[in-house]
Amino acid sequence: MNLYLRLFLLQVRVRLRRRLGGRRASLWDEVRTPFRVVPTDLDPLRHVNNGKYLSMLDLGRLDLMLRSGYWTALSEHGWYPVVSAQTITYKRSLTLGQRFDLRTRVLGVDERAVYLEQTFERGGAVVARAVVQARFLRRSGGTVPTADLLAAAGAPDRDLTVPDWVHEWAAATRISSSAG
Repeated sequence: MNLYLRLFLLQVRVRLRRRLGGRRASLWDEVRTPFRVVPTDLDPLRHVNNGKYLSMLDLGRLDLMLRSGYWTALSEHGWYPVVSAQTITYKRSLTLGQRFDLRTRVLGVDERAVYLEQTFERGGAVVARAVVQARFLRRSGGTVPTADLLAAAGAPDRDLTVPDWVHEWAAATRISSSAG
């Protein structure tokens, strides 16, 4: 299924949920985004192509921002998110027709970025897990300071200290400015 069709369906689902009076998620909640494997997700070995997982990660993050209202706040400020690093580990395959959920949650924030964990699950079993580092940029240029992001998001209901292992991962994946 084309990414744009999934994006359209995601936006329709978010709007319907609001109209039906569903509880608005907080940016600090975990959200579950449902999917089904379709033929265009598959590679020649008939399981979901690794690149498709990354596209679905984008949709999971967007789902969190749309359902929490944070996407509107970003747009009003002229900010947008970009992935600056990500790592994904695959445990099981997904095949044609299978239903699965993508769980997305903010792990924490620091002075450089926002860190998320995204987990693909089928029937309660982990299929794949990703750690994502995101930065927010201004359409007018430059990076949005973390304090501004938090002010736009509202007070978190939990500690957003980035776990040590995430800092170690971020340091290990950083490309130095002297690298070609």
